[in-house]
Amino acid sequence: VGQIARIRELANLLIEKELEKRSIDGVVPAHGPVLRFLFQQKEPVPIKDVVDAVGRVKSTVTVMIATLEKHGYVRKAECEKDNRVVRVELTAKGKKLRRDFEAISRTLRDKVYGIMDPKDRQVLVDLLGTIESNLRR
Repeated sequence: VGQIARIRELANLLIEKELEKRSIDGVVPAHGPVLRFLFQQKEPVPIKDVVDAVGRVKSTVTVMIATLEKHGYVRKAECEKDNRVVRVELTAKGKKLRRDFEAISRTLRDKVYGIMDPKDRQVLVDLLGTIESNLRR
């Protein structure tokens, strides 16, 4: 677990450097899963869908979305059919992040896997999935 924590810290430092190099303000590594999910959406989605997709608690995702909204990357809107439901979508500024997001993701993957054999990559991903499942029980 300590090694996983150190790997995550190093990965986050790499992402932060890449964001800084590209002068992207207001985005931190933790926003990655939220942005990845929103890049795949064609229309505004309920915040609950974002929570389910990224596997984080609602309060954490709500804070992430508020930060992204503050910096102009997303906008929130109430659902016309049910005003208890808040929907979220990328703004034009948020959509422009996609190319940088994909480039940073490629850089991270290349660094993480290095010259690792593709079969070993899959074994690693599978084993980490097992560890995650074990801890969720």
